[in-house]
Amino acid sequence: MSEAHFSLMVAVDAKSQMHRGIATYRLLTGVPPADGDTATDSNLDRHILASILAAATMDGGSLPEKAGLSGDELAALLEEYFPSVEVKLAEQLSAPKCEEDDEIVMLRDLLLEQRSTEGDIGSWLAAMIARRAIEPGHLWGALGLRNRGELSRLLSRHFAPLATRNVNNMRWKRFFYRMLCENEGLVMCKTPVCKQCDDFNLCFGEESGESRMTEPRRDVLLQAARPVVAGDSPSELSQRSAIGQSSEKASPDLVSRAGR
Repeated sequence: MSEAHFSLMVAVDAKSQMHRGIATYRLLTGVPPADGDTATDSNLDRHILASILAAATMDGGSLPEKAGLSGDELAALLEEYFPSVEVKLAEQLSAPKCEEDDEIVMLRDLLLEQRSTEGDIGSWLAAMIARRAIEPGHLWGALGLRNRGELSRLLSRHFAPLATRNVNNMRWKRFFYRMLCENEGLVMCKTPVCKQCDDFNLCFGEESGESRMTEPRRDVLLQAARPVVAGDSPSELSQRSAIGQSSEKASPDLVSRAGR
């Protein structure tokens, strides 16, 4: 059977970019993000990796760069955890590697020193977390996860020595940078007592919110469920059809091998 290509339209709006993330996660796992299984450690690992790759595709550009991996590392990750999917990176593999951001390198090295699981996944996750940490918003959101609890579970599993040091439940991104400062002998905080600090909420504030890939899925379902009524213009019907189709398209870098 010939390869099934999951290409995207060149021009996509913000919502379509979100649909790309949903479609990528579905391509990797066979289910939408909301239904991802995390009951066991192995299932948690697959969910986390799929979520990060899905979030990376939503940002556009080079998938390996947005995910924090080289092309070879991404291909190896897919081969081990998602064998039904292959990655097409011929041009990107031959391109010169971009100079790494010092901030990313420092956080990646911190995580690498604190690994608590065997195999390549710890190295891959260290690189992926460090790269996604420079994106705006909560870290769990930048990783495409469903909530902060999934991030905490990820860190406790794969980077336990570091995770156990966050005894006061500080926001993970702030905690990482605090650890980096301490390792360099620097002081990040205005006051040694957190409760007396004006930035308390920045470090310990609530990290609730909706996953980047949850709300769009709900919108698509609601749009698809709306009955056609008299007065709907052809353009409205065409737009609804396009929305439904865009939700089925994943990253152009990913190709399904199912059925081959």
